[in-house]
Amino acid sequence: MRHIVYVTYYMANGTNNDSELFENLKLELRRGCLIVAVLAQLRAEQYGYTLRKALADDGLSIDEGTLYPLLRRLETQGLLISQWREEDKRNKRFYRLSPVGEQILEQLLDEWKSINASLDRILQEADRI
Repeated sequence: MRHIVYVTYYMANGTNNDSELFENLKLELRRGCLIVAVLAQLRAEQYGYTLRKALADDGLSIDEGTLYPLLRRLETQGLLISQWREEDKRNKRFYRLSPVGEQILEQLLDEWKSINASLDRILQEADRI
């Protein structure tokens, strides 16, 4: 006679603070969303301040300490092109999507739509239970 034993472990990762756990998971979720949002906003050329304001106006506020390193990383990855120009007697760095960035954005948007559709189905099924 065979027996199968299932053991379930609950690991709190060193904390029992639900709000801290939620904040960490929310931050993780936002990271991927911000990449897509930044790429989508940069289909039209913008400099950092106007990009940050446009994101905030659409409900995605982002700190300068997060935005500028993200812009540099996306440029290093070949997804953005930047150019320094003088505007209103100040030098500003303008960013826009590169051709590769345009292709990657379209692929990410297709993936986003697919994931979103899957989540909708999963949540609808869960509501029926």
